[in-house]
Amino acid sequence: MSRIVQTFSLEGGPWPGMDPFLFTAHHRDVYPAADGDTMRPATGVEGRDLGMDFSGQDGWSMYHGRRVPGFPQHPHQGFETITIVEEGLVDHTDSEGAVARYGGGDTQWLTAGRGVAHAEMFPLIHDDAPNPLHLFQIWINLAPEDKSAEPHFAMFWAEDTPVVVETDPAGRTSRVKVVAGDYRSTRPLTPPPHSWAARTDAGVAVWHVTMEPGAELTLPPASVPEAVRTLYVYDGEVTANDTTLRTEGAVVTADSTLDLTAGAGGARFLVLQGRPIGAPVVQRGPFVTNTREQVVVAYADYRAGRFGRWTLPVDDPVQPLDTGRFARYPDGTVLTPR
Repeated sequence: MSRIVQTFSLEGGPWPGMDPFLFTAHHRDVYPAADGDTMRPATGVEGRDLGMDFSGQDGWSMYHGRRVPGFPQHPHQGFETITIVEEGLVDHTDSEGAVARYGGGDTQWLTAGRGVAHAEMFPLIHDDAPNPLHLFQIWINLAPEDKSAEPHFAMFWAEDTPVVVETDPAGRTSRVKVVAGDYRSTRPLTPPPHSWAARTDAGVAVWHVTMEPGAELTLPPASVPEAVRTLYVYDGEVTANDTTLRTEGAVVTADSTLDLTAGAGGARFLVLQGRPIGAPVVQRGPFVTNTREQVVVAYADYRAGRFGRWTLPVDDPVQPLDTGRFARYPDGTVLTPR
């Protein structure tokens, strides 16, 4: 019996999410060399609609950035972002006082809850070589009773994030980066307290999988029978139950094992899984609520400064060029990778 429930294309726009996930933004940009120590692109900016550049021209976009690429300050309410940076750097600043520079395998988990404003900029630190960026930003919903929770910032350093290496009978390997949800006997770092992922009966999993050419891998069943599992094959190809996925997503049954085989060029894919929250979803831009009336209140609260008040003199802050990876929490605690 096929384990594939449905498939969908990953071409163009964010990847659709299955409850409790809202969507995933996948950014792969090959930025040019920086203009000296400005952390801005040295070339290729001319002709772009700065402030609204999603063109992908020359293999990269400025997004909402006008100087440094990225997303200047903007509000979020009622959901969480899980930002996994595989390559490149992100400078984070938020209205709760958290500041960070992270990348190279790090994950940032931000619970917006009652509301937070933040900026996510992509500093270019090399002026003598290209500056590639590869990241996923996963939007995961909050349960109705948690939508007004206090904002929560957490940094999961690459050095602390579990990676499981599995070897098939032919000696070919698969690497499973465990951001959320147990993978066999391997446990992830602790998710934020109000996250749907913090509930043991929610069965949430976020795994990033890299398979060598021709490798075989069997995904274990979900710990919660009601969980919905989705594979996002963005690099190479994977065959599951005689169905080959190339730049495709697939909803698969999660209550039993799933046998996978990578294509001749190997494969990379994201696995998102969780028991649906099952509540109504009303989304208007950066606000995710359960009713239309709550959206109106969210906009009014933001305009009135009742959450996410931005006090910095600029909307697109970046750290000094020579700053290493670090995280400063709202209480002033500063952490760096070990």
